[in-house]
Amino acid sequence: MTAITASQVKELRDRTGVGMSKCKEALEEAKGNMDEAIAILRKAGMASAVKKQGRETNEGQICSKETDSVVVFCEINAETDFVVKNDRFQEFCKNIVDEIAATKPASVESFMAQSYSKDPSITIDQYRSLVIQTIGENIQISRLAVWQKAKDHSVGIYSHMGGKILTAVELSAPQEVELAREVGMHAAAASPEYLQPSDVPADVIEKEREIAKGQVIGKPAAIMDKIVDGKINAYYEQVCLTRQKFVKDPSITVEQHVQQKAKASGKDIALTRFIRWMVGQAL
Repeated sequence: MTAITASQVKELRDRTGVGMSKCKEALEEAKGNMDEAIAILRKAGMASAVKKQGRETNEGQICSKETDSVVVFCEINAETDFVVKNDRFQEFCKNIVDEIAATKPASVESFMAQSYSKDPSITIDQYRSLVIQTIGENIQISRLAVWQKAKDHSVGIYSHMGGKILTAVELSAPQEVELAREVGMHAAAASPEYLQPSDVPADVIEKEREIAKGQVIGKPAAIMDKIVDGKINAYYEQVCLTRQKFVKDPSITVEQHVQQKAKASGKDIALTRFIRWMVGQAL
């Protein structure tokens, strides 16, 4: 049998978009002939989507699934909104989040290399290629996240614009899904970047301070410091979920709204984490 090198397999993978194991099998069957290996893959229906792989995928959907132990999120992109609404694409999205929930992958790269549970002879990436072949548009899985559910915490998920925007909020109390979802609706509208001021990276704060100082040149040092501190607090109110004015009642912050609900329910409730994903951010 002709010895097949790793570089040959990689080259075939790069040229076809087909998974490594199938590329190796094709090269072995073709006795190392690259063109023949491509023909073998095309005959098997695996490489017919190659030319579509490079097309831009600016549309898509943010998908989620919740189980007893995890909440998972995944952004899946296509070329047109028409295809996103297609039943075949929707089936693909469901199958993908099912796989993520079952296997809890650490990254998109590791996930794409996994075997597909409904057909272990192919990988997730090969399954994607087959769907591309069927639908006729490029499809990409651009990001995923897995939340391990904490005991006695509540998670609320809010999907907006048919999955173009998806938010999820976790609260440190049981049976508060509706409150978490309400905060998620706020996050969809207000676009927070961080949960609280302590989450803002030091270099980002320093950059904001430099910008603020540049806006108050010529002021006495004591006054300048107060103005800069005020501008940093205003920045927190823009980008931190806990500090934002609650969209349903701008007289209070999101954190104050949560604390009002906590007092009424007699529970200790804190915002512990959130995500806000919008289609295209990861591209």
